[in-house]
Amino acid sequence: MDVKELKERVLKANLLLPKYGLVTFTWGNVSEYDRESGLVAIKPSGVEYDSMTADDIVVLTLDGEKVEGRLSPSSDTPTHLEIYRNFDGVCGVVHTHSRYATSFAQACIGIPPLGTTHGDYYYGEIPCTREMTDAEVKGEYELETGRVIVECCKEYRNIPAVLVANHGPFVWGKDCMEAVHNSVVLEELSAMAWITKTLRSDTPNMPQRLLDKHFFRKHGANAYYGQK
Repeated sequence: MDVKELKERVLKANLLLPKYGLVTFTWGNVSEYDRESGLVAIKPSGVEYDSMTADDIVVLTLDGEKVEGRLSPSSDTPTHLEIYRNFDGVCGVVHTHSRYATSFAQACIGIPPLGTTHGDYYYGEIPCTREMTDAEVKGEYELETGRVIVECCKEYRNIPAVLVANHGPFVWGKDCMEAVHNSVVLEELSAMAWITKTLRSDTPNMPQRLLDKHFFRKHGANAYYGQK
C-alpha cells in the first residue's frame, strides 16, 4: 500500500467516529499499520474532524519516527505503536472516550458477556486493565498505557478490545476499518450491558454453550455466518 492510500484510509476511518457518535470534539483517534512498508498512519493531535484532510494524517515508523506530515501525531501514538509491536495480526487501532464503554472503564470493571450480540464479536468478558501505578503515570505515560494493555490482553486474542482503567476503550482489528467496526459494536454492547444490569443487577453471564455457538459460527474454522 502506498502512503497516499494509507493516509486516505485512515482519514476515512477517523471520520467514521463522529458519524457513529463515538467521539465528542477531538476525543478519539484511529491508526493503521501497513506491515509490508512498516509504516503507521494516525490522526494528528487535537485536530477537529470537520476540518481534517488526508494531508493532515501523520505517518511514522513503528519506532515513532515521523516520515510524513506537518502536524504532530496523536498524543496516544505510543500506545498504538506498543499494541502493533506486540499483537500479531493487528493492523488497526481505535481509541475513543465513547460514553458507555468509558463508563465501564471509569468504574474499573469489565463488560460481561450477557447475550448473543456480545457473543457474535467478543469471546468472553471485555477486560479492564489494572490501575496504573504512580511511576507509570509520571513516566512515559502513553507508552506505559500500551504496556498495561499488553499485560492485560495477552490471554485475550478473541477479544479485540480492552478498557483502560479510569480512562477508556482501545479496540483493534485486522485493519482500521475493522477496528472502527469493533468499536461501534463495543459501544452498543456497553450500553446494552448497562441497561441490562440496571434492569436486573444479578443478571448472569450467558451460558458458555451459547457463547461458543455465536462466536464460532462467525469466527471459527467452520464458520457459516454470511456469504462465502
